[in-house]
This record gives sequence, C-alpha cells and structure tokens, in this order.
Amino acid sequence: MENMNVFEDYFYLGLITKTHGYDGKVVAFIDADDPTAYEAMEMVFLNIHGSLVPYFIEERSLKNNKLIVKFQDISTADEAAGLVKTELYLPLSALPKLSGNKFYYHEVKGFMVTDEAFGPVGVIEEILDYPAQAVMQVFHEGKEVLIPINDAVILKLDRKGRSILIKAPDGLLDLYLNA
Repeated sequence: MENMNVFEDYFYLGLITKTHGYDGKVVAFIDADDPTAYEAMEMVFLNIHGSLVPYFIEERSLKNNKLIVKFQDISTADEAAGLVKTELYLPLSALPKLSGNKFYYHEVKGFMVTDEAFGPVGVIEEILDYPAQAVMQVFHEGKEVLIPINDAVILKLDRKGRSILIKAPDGLLDLYLNA
C-alpha cells in the first residue's frame, strides 16, 4: 500500500495484515529500516475511517518486520478481524533521532542545497520518493532541479544551519540549468 501521509504531524509505520490466534491479536507489517526501534511502543494510532484513533498495546512480539500485537479492549478474533488492512501511524516525535548525513524526508524541506563546485542551487521544496530513487526537488532561478538522495551525492548535512552540501553527479546541474 502506498504511503499516503495525510496526517501532517504523523508518519506511516505499517499495516495490520491479518489476525493472529483467537484472542484478538493481530499481525502488523512494520515498514521501517529498523523495526526494533518500535518494539517497546505502548500505543499506536490506527487510521479508522480517515481519523487517527489511539490504541494501547498490552502485548507485543517482533519477528523480523512483523509485530504481533494485542491491543487493549480487543479480545476476540472477530474484533481483531475488523482491524485487518488498517494503517498504523505514530507522531513524528516518535521517530528515532538520526545523525550524520542521514535524515528523514520531512525534516529537510526548506533546507538550502549547495553544490561544492556550482555554489547555491536552491531550497528544497519537496522530496519526491520515486520507486527507483528519491530526489530533492529544488528550484534554481525558476528551473526545477532534481537531485538524487544518496551517500555519493550528499557530502554534509547541517541541521542547525538548515543546509545540505552536495557533489552533484557530472552533468546533472547542466542538464537542468542549461536546458
């Protein structure tokens, strides 16, 4: 399922995929690089008919990216079945802190991108998460520039200065700016 983050201060964590047993447990696929970061959570928000509703967790066990969860007040297989295909969300404040040049896409919107050779390119308008490659969408003098997000391109992330220093691949900036 595509991550449709319509809840501004929340992030998509995963999806309840099926029931587990007969006592109201469900299996949730956790869509995260490190699912163990969410293993101890006590509450999650479920997207119930377009609204986020808090559900408290009584029991949990993690196996790879699958979290088996027993929610408070859900005690039968039928109640659990009603939650299948429901998306899980958490507040952005629950995201594990990243360091170095690693960042969450939402946190760099508005950062200035500077190329080590070219100089200032522009401010990040959006992060476009394409299937093959996520890119920073920047505008330089009204022209759109799409800069790939990867370790070879991003040299330095400065959270305090709200800037990113890049080394654009050869010819990338010319492609956009001399068109």
